[in-house]
Amino acid sequence: MHFDKDNFEKEVLLSSHPVIVDFWAPWCAPCRMLAPILEEAAAEAGPNVIVGKVNIDEEMDLASRYSVMSIPTIVLFRSGKEAARLVGVQTKEDILHMLED
Repeated sequence: MHFDKDNFEKEVLLSSHPVIVDFWAPWCAPCRMLAPILEEAAAEAGPNVIVGKVNIDEEMDLASRYSVMSIPTIVLFRSGKEAARLVGVQTKEDILHMLED
């Protein structure tokens, strides 16, 4: 799922499920490395966790609003608030562990 300024509030902030947002850019090699790892984590986390991406080149305001200074940055939202953040390429285990806290 791709998040942008038009759907971010509805799909992320108002979601009743935890939402993992991957702030990324197409030119970012570490972001491309993280993509399949994030897909594996999403599959393992199951249908009650929503996973999506924000292209920071297209959504600079969202990146700025959440103080994304380097990419990839993964932010976990629960009940509309940031619950956890990971910066850089992560392991599947690190991403899944973020959901446990």
